[in-house]
Amino acid sequence: MIKQLFTLTIALISVLGASAQSRKYSNEFLNIGVGARALGMGNAFTARVNDVTAAYWNPAGLTQMEDDFQVGLMHAEYFAGIAKYDYGAFATRIDNKSVFALSVLRFGVDDIPNTTQLIDQDGNISYDKIKSFSAADYAFLLSYARETNIDGLSLGGNAKVIYRNVGEFANAYGFGLDLSALYKRGNWLFSAVGKDVTSTFNAWSYSLDDETEQVFLQTGNDLPENGLEITLPQLVLGVGRKVALGSRFSVFTELDFGVTFDGERNDLISSDPIAIDPRFGMEIAYQQFIFLRGGIGNFQKTTDLFGVRETSFQPNFGIGFKYKGFSLDYAFSDIGDRSVALYSNVFSLRIDLNKKGS
Repeated sequence: MIKQLFTLTIALISVLGASAQSRKYSNEFLNIGVGARALGMGNAFTARVNDVTAAYWNPAGLTQMEDDFQVGLMHAEYFAGIAKYDYGAFATRIDNKSVFALSVLRFGVDDIPNTTQLIDQDGNISYDKIKSFSAADYAFLLSYARETNIDGLSLGGNAKVIYRNVGEFANAYGFGLDLSALYKRGNWLFSAVGKDVTSTFNAWSYSLDDETEQVFLQTGNDLPENGLEITLPQLVLGVGRKVALGSRFSVFTELDFGVTFDGERNDLISSDPIAIDPRFGMEIAYQQFIFLRGGIGNFQKTTDLFGVRETSFQPNFGIGFKYKGFSLDYAFSDIGDRSVALYSNVFSLRIDLNKKGS
């Protein structure tokens, strides 16, 4: 078993490393995370996940879902409500070994004033010409997971369709694949998630009218050109363990490593071409009714205005309640203002349903 997991991990790394010379950052909205439960644990969640959000964190984890149907919803706002982040997902069991899920994500900024036509050729200002537009990123995930004939091993994957839009000016379509594995042995869980294993390609198309093009040229801006934007692969490895504390309490701890292969980054462990971003999370449960969570991650090596190098990190906190098929979770990120990230309050809801008579 260990040999097979090792072989799978090496295979994923081989695929990921093949694109090491491509650009680093693209589709970053897919790295924010979903579900207040996971965010409260500092995004260390690829091994722990056992609900509908597994479609995002680790598709293989969908097999750990305890119900026949699950619906998950989340809304969050960033930058004092300027940017809105929404998530919705549905998962259902196909049979006793396999699960299907559909997830939708949107990160967008709405009501952006378009001032390109504010001043006409004669220098007159006309506020009536100001129109609003939205800049939004969408992702649609089709997920499938299945328990294998190997005891404790589940495999899963995502087919991702990306749509990105900037008003009437530009849009992009993309497609990518994720592959993952989850292995359960006693109270231990081991996970391996290959994101964008084939690289995800976004094809951008720009459409500017003549008046807007003239504004760009007169203000010294380059006209955008159609092209491809590539999201490079990455690998996330996780290990977690559940410990019972008497008959009412239990504790689950997890350590994840996000591994990139596109060159040196500001991560805690960084070299060329591999960089590693560690994350640690904990969940304390009382009778599977009340949950207390904490986590730490987003370690970054930064340089201040005086040229002094320092390491920042992001602590998160969360609580959750589960009662008769309803789960309400809350997460508060960046406790103590320890990182360069902004504070965020995140709420998410999960609804669990079973087939009649089950």
